Amino acid sequence: MKNAVGREIPDELLVNGKEVYQGKYYMDGKYLQKAAPKTHRYEKPQESKIVASLAEALKACGARDGMTFSFHHHLRNGDFVANMVMKAAIEELGLKDLTIAATSLGEAHDPIADYIEEGKVIGIQTSGIRGRMGEVVSAGKLKTPAIIRSHGGRPRAIEAGEVHIDIAFVAAPTSDCVGNCRGIGGKSNCGSLGYAMTDAKYADHVVVVTDCLVDFPNFPASVEAIDVDAVVVVDSIGNPRKIASAAARISQNPRDLMMAENVAKVIASTPYFKEGFSFQTGVGGPSLAANLFLEKYMDERNIKMGWAIGGICGPMVELLKKGKVGKVIDVQDFDLDAVNSINQTPGHYEMSASQYANPANKGAFVNKLDFVVLAALEIDTGFNVNVLTGSDGVLRGAPGGHPDTAAGSKVCIIVTPLTRGRMATVCEKVVTVTTPGDCVDVLVTDYGIAVNPLRPDLIECLDRAGIPHVTIESLKEKAYSLVGRPDDLQWEDKVVAVLEARDGTILDVVRKIKPLEL
Repeated sequence: MKNAVGREIPDELLVNGKEVYQGKYYMDGKYLQKAAPKTHRYEKPQESKIVASLAEALKACGARDGMTFSFHHHLRNGDFVANMVMKAAIEELGLKDLTIAATSLGEAHDPIADYIEEGKVIGIQTSGIRGRMGEVVSAGKLKTPAIIRSHGGRPRAIEAGEVHIDIAFVAAPTSDCVGNCRGIGGKSNCGSLGYAMTDAKYADHVVVVTDCLVDFPNFPASVEAIDVDAVVVVDSIGNPRKIASAAARISQNPRDLMMAENVAKVIASTPYFKEGFSFQTGVGGPSLAANLFLEKYMDERNIKMGWAIGGICGPMVELLKKGKVGKVIDVQDFDLDAVNSINQTPGHYEMSASQYANPANKGAFVNKLDFVVLAALEIDTGFNVNVLTGSDGVLRGAPGGHPDTAAGSKVCIIVTPLTRGRMATVCEKVVTVTTPGDCVDVLVTDYGIAVNPLRPDLIECLDRAGIPHVTIESLKEKAYSLVGRPDDLQWEDKVVAVLEARDGTILDVVRKIKPLEL
């Protein structure tokens, strides 16, 4: 069946009420049956929940073949915990047929690719997949198709019972002896633990893994002891210096700075740029640099930002400290400046991924966003965006909060260079649709600005401000004139990953790439 972004979805995936993506507001007004959080057993008072090892924690939680384990990625490419848990489960306890339900997976988790190839891990549910694991899944070596969800789609699926977590593992920079844990106060600080919160409420069992045991009570706790079954103390949960990536730094490239300045001009031309406006920026050099130019326009008009959400980086923390933004509400920290700020800088708060972006709750923050500035691997003439698969069709990215913020905000701006290397970023048809075009409003490139025809109001804003703009089709043709039209990728029939829209409908699929003929 063809969905609303023109992608053919195999009929065999449309079972148990699963539907194809039918538009930005298709689910509006429909009721979602909410699964009850896990049932708690009665317990006599416990002096401590500390157990000797991950293997002992797994045994205490009744670990067995076929279970689903969840992990969060606040330590990003510095995470050690997922690898340690899977090694204990598979190599020490001999478990098999396991599913990993992680908020994201990256190069730090390359060792788990071996377990996929051995058939010990048979399912992956995640927002991001990179490194060897992405290559192995793309090669069709995972027994079942990986399921890719946004950061809002994931808690929606957990709360709806579509994802049942048997044991959730929380990598915690600090914990007390009964499991009250936080993302600060230790040697491996990661800041917010917002991704772990829904897992802790809905999983059958919760294990806190920490490398810094502190006195009871460790408050305010991100995950509370009332949901925790066991605490394991290890030498190190990860390397916080690897939280920040190159993409999470403000670019000094003149081309990127020019695009960032144009993003700020577009924002300033709209009626939403006024006292108390709300804002989020994605990770990527040009999008982060937009913060710098936006501050200039704020000063010129003598206005302040009401609040910002994210994925938070140092530049937003600086705006908070200067009094240019009222509150920063944080589900994840992208650099150590943000890590060191949360719960210490007045006005910097933590929130759960569900509160951040779940489309099926009654008050996600993304629904109150005025502006979001996001990056893209590709964007096509339908304004559909790809941030998941490379030009070779291999899984090497993440939807993250991209589709959630695009759908919820009043103005979604994509900022990307027209070409990268020899590849056209603006193209006829993206490899994989991760954010639908009906959620994207403006494209800013180094060769011009294009506005989605669905937003004639924004076209009028740019015209009044004297900001030149062109059609996205002309940008595509310019890109192809510079680097040529790419050959179409050749796919096999086998589906290796299913991409869910944030509302749970199927947005796209990723198929196994045909091997090159020698």
